[in-house]
Amino acid sequence: MDKKKLKIAFLCRDVGRVHRGVETYVLELSKRLKKDHDVEVLSGSDAYSLSNIISGKYDLVIPTNGRTQALKASLGRFIGGGYKMIISGQSGIGRDDIWNIFITMPDVYVAITELEKNWAKNFALLTKVTEIPNGVDLEKFSPKGERINLDMSQPVILSVGALTWYKHHERSIQALKNLNQGSLLIMGAGPEKEKLENLARSLGVEERVKILQVPFEEIPAYYRSADLFVLPSWDRESFGIVYLEAMASGLPVVAPDDLSRKEIVGNGGILVDVGDIEKYTQAIKEALDKKWGDLPRKQAEKFSWDNVADQYNKLIGEMFP
Repeated sequence: MDKKKLKIAFLCRDVGRVHRGVETYVLELSKRLKKDHDVEVLSGSDAYSLSNIISGKYDLVIPTNGRTQALKASLGRFIGGGYKMIISGQSGIGRDDIWNIFITMPDVYVAITELEKNWAKNFALLTKVTEIPNGVDLEKFSPKGERINLDMSQPVILSVGALTWYKHHERSIQALKNLNQGSLLIMGAGPEKEKLENLARSLGVEERVKILQVPFEEIPAYYRSADLFVLPSWDRESFGIVYLEAMASGLPVVAPDDLSRKEIVGNGGILVDVGDIEKYTQAIKEALDKKWGDLPRKQAEKFSWDNVADQYNKLIGEMFP
């Protein structure tokens, strides 16, 4: 029997404008769902327009920006939309997704880690809770391809993430101070750039630290050109697609030792208490010394966007039998 072709709308305010986890989720998943369904991505003000959502005659709506957007999409089901709604837990454990689950009551809440799934069940009264992780494009992020001459002392430790306090890039700069070799390349944009540069200067490692912002399409070449990936962010990080991008590119990673990162990193890196700079430094040393082979790549292959899309197609088939 042929699959039922549905009309699906993703609501994503900043898609195509910035490249964070939620925008990657929308672009990669919508591209693959288009093989079986009629998929639209509403961005900017259109992503908040209740009249557009209702008039679109959609079968399924997937809001991604939470709060006001999710509430409008939820109300639209009952005032003429007649569609079903999925919310994915891109915000992570916390107040935003309590709102998304308990107040807007989607038909299905898709947790992106087992930890988040178990947490979400506490607030899901009439909502089905399931788990489907985020993914990685294994062709775009691969050990094979163009590399960049970084012109930095070896080995090069790479970190990719917004320059905001909760990414805790300062921990990596502090750890670099304890290393007698190598350099740190931080790629991202945000309000903490000057503060991080001042820290590197105060620690005397400014010549070994570089902070860059490059076009998104160039990032895969930077992954291939580094020796190790680190991101010591806070424990409320909802997922961390960058860990998958790094491992898919062949890089081992050093990440926080928590249940979410344990699911993602597996045996493709080292988990450590990143708040303890001595332990974090030691983990970086161990990761640089170890022969990893294809372990990081094999771990990333478990999270291909193609596999993720297959899981969503199965879920959608259950919602629309």
